[in-house]
This record gives sequence, C-alpha cells and structure tokens, in this order.
Amino acid sequence: MEGAGLAMKPVIKVAALCGSLRRASFNRGLIRSAIQLCDESIEGMKIEYVDIAPLPFLNTDLEVDGKFPAPVEAFRQRIRGADAFLFASPEYNYSFTGPLKNAIDWASRAPNAWADKPAAIVSAGGNFGGGRSQYHLRQVGVFLDLHFINKPELFVQAFQPPSKFDSDGNLIDPEIRERLKQVLLSLQAFTLRLQNQC
Repeated sequence: MEGAGLAMKPVIKVAALCGSLRRASFNRGLIRSAIQLCDESIEGMKIEYVDIAPLPFLNTDLEVDGKFPAPVEAFRQRIRGADAFLFASPEYNYSFTGPLKNAIDWASRAPNAWADKPAAIVSAGGNFGGGRSQYHLRQVGVFLDLHFINKPELFVQAFQPPSKFDSDGNLIDPEIRERLKQVLLSLQAFTLRLQNQC
C-alpha cells in the first residue's frame, strides 16, 4: 500500500505557560488561541496549558530530603515531559512577571528541567506589546540552556484599535491569529530540527 512504509510524524508536546494569573488575561487568550490552532490546523503538535498559580514562592527550605513540595514536583514533571515550550509573557515594569520567574526558578532547580529544549515567546500589552518582557526572558533562557526561536516575533499592541481581544480575553483579530500560527509553525520546525540532530 502506498505510503505504508512512511514513518508517522512525531507529535510534539508543547507546555504553554502564561505569566499573568488573571482569568481574562490577553496573554492567556493567546495560549487558548494557540491550542485551538494546533487542534484545527497544525498536525503533529499538541499544546497543553500548564498553570503556574499553585506554585509556592521559591524557598529552598521547602526542599526536604531532595524532594520538592507536591505542586512543584507535579509542575517539574510536566516541564520535563514537554518537547518544547510556549511562553505568553506580559510586561510588568519593563520585564516579565514575578509568577513566571518563580515558575522558571522552580523548574531550574537541579536537575534543570528546561535544559536543551526549544521555546517560543508571544506577548500582549501596551505600546511595545510586551516586547521588553520577551527580551528579558531570552536573557534568562541563556542560563537555562533554552533555545528560543528568533523569528517570527509576536508583540500584540492590545489596546490599539481595532480590538484584538474580547472582554473575556479571547483573541478575535484574524491577522494576529495568523501571525500566532506562524510562530507555532516556526516552533514546530525548530523542534523537529533539534530532535533530528540528537
């Protein structure tokens, strides 16, 4: 049968993290749209949202006999099990958010769960669309040994007309949705390239 000998395309498991804890966060809306895009039109990639809200503040006193608190261990397992990462990173005071830094730090405790994996960043915000948060996150990624895609970049100027999101934080702008899809396709291609080099 034609094509029977062809290998199935591997499914890339992407863990998506949002730096905002707000229910109607525009950045969380970007993740919801990314999940929908993968389900509808990107074969071979599956995105799962990983909630960082349950994580306690980083405190190494909570590590007892080499073990992490239960929410931290569950989070680290999900990070270890992912093939790639999608960060939705709002900008707070010219940088990324405290909750996201806390999550990154917990998963970086030895052994570093982020190491040698690909990632992409998207953001929605004010005048620069969260861009400065992305650049700071890229700097942290150097130490984490994360490999970020370089292009395309996606900075959504959320408050400029026309409306990009509805009142529940859902992405409604078709142009931004298409640009988000291009980010995901780039992450998919980069992940496959890295995996094939191993």
